[in-house]
Amino acid sequence: MKKMFLQDIVKVTKGRLVCGDENLELGSFSINTKTINNDEVFVGIKGEKVDGSKFYLDAFNNGAIGAIINKESVDIKEVEGKFILEVDDTVIALQEIAKYKRSLYEDLLVVGVTGSVGKTSTKDIIALTLSNKYKVLKTEGNYNNELGLPLTILGLKDETALVLEMGMDGFGQLSTLSKIGRPKYAVITNVGTAHIANLGSRENILKAKLEILDGLDKDGKLFINNDNDMLNMWNNKEKKSNVVTFGINNKSDYTATNVSYDELTTFTCNNEEYKVNVGGEAFVYNALSAIAIGTTLGIDKSMIKNSLSNIVLTKNRLQEIDKKGYRIISDCYNANYDSMKEGLSNLGKYKDKRKIAVLGDMLELGEYSKNLHEKVGEEVLNNNIDILVTVGTEAKYIANIASKSVEVHEFDNNKDAIKYLNEIIKKDDVILVKASHGMNFTEIVENI
Repeated sequence: MKKMFLQDIVKVTKGRLVCGDENLELGSFSINTKTINNDEVFVGIKGEKVDGSKFYLDAFNNGAIGAIINKESVDIKEVEGKFILEVDDTVIALQEIAKYKRSLYEDLLVVGVTGSVGKTSTKDIIALTLSNKYKVLKTEGNYNNELGLPLTILGLKDETALVLEMGMDGFGQLSTLSKIGRPKYAVITNVGTAHIANLGSRENILKAKLEILDGLDKDGKLFINNDNDMLNMWNNKEKKSNVVTFGINNKSDYTATNVSYDELTTFTCNNEEYKVNVGGEAFVYNALSAIAIGTTLGIDKSMIKNSLSNIVLTKNRLQEIDKKGYRIISDCYNANYDSMKEGLSNLGKYKDKRKIAVLGDMLELGEYSKNLHEKVGEEVLNNNIDILVTVGTEAKYIANIASKSVEVHEFDNNKDAIKYLNEIIKKDDVILVKASHGMNFTEIVENI
């Protein structure tokens, strides 16, 4: 484990050490006073309503070894045995500390994963594949932003590989994350419509996603989904030598053929047959990225195959749950048009089952909301869904389109939707539950 001391972070943050021993060795960092562990460093983050720096004493009471706080945010009370470091901006300080920690691990293999949809599943599958050869640390939960990524890096101990999920909703963010993480390999799963309200066009989304290259190692490689129209167009134009492609429909470096969706998803890639224990086309793409990276790193094919047949997904990301004789596909962590399309396509694979889609609002789409919800309605039709249940104000646009040939039931709240679903669900049904995180659809998953 690489050692980091208080004097190091004083230097990289250009902060003012109010009190504390400069020779103190530091471990993990936290931004939450309630969940902070003994001997962790508390970082007070300024939110829209309150500055977390004001709660540094609570962090001390819960075992924090020290606190990094925003300058002039609070009247400082020195506490014996604790350190306090004042900085101009705790978010920037956290990032600079993470950069420094990353610099201590020069031999670390880092893989960065971004994309409009599928980031988390792809990250999980790549991490599982790499674990055959490396000790792996990966992004957990929603730690894929300007706070979460640095905190993940600051959790490094004796790992030899790091798989970082990188999210963004505007220009400049991926550039920052990539420069902190400095990946050897970068993956772009696709370029869709997520955050189009902020960026204005898919061309701009592509531009923002390509910022992952800003911190890429000079000898690094970029792995892209060659079936995505935007990435395919960019690659054909740029013709960069360090790009590795994967796909199903377009000939790629790693092309899936003979794809079959049954209890297991099976396909052939470069004369090897692979089996994935999660259904749906999306997981073929996710698996291909892991095969490409694993093969590049010389991981034995049998080990890669074993990993792909034993995938464990992050909760509520196309998570399949068997309940009382029927199956729930819980995908309610977040939603945009691309992930809705993916979820419905996955549901549509169940040809011999009654298919129920429970869909809610996709949030933060601005002026594009009506059009994109209507496009989801078209996907409901395309996948031969038997019953559509919608919740929310924007989801009515899904219902309007789907009602042309699908049985539709609209509700204003989760409670009423749950009541209806519990009345109509039968043995062997497959139910997709999907909406933006703010719709709290985990409540539906837990109560049907």
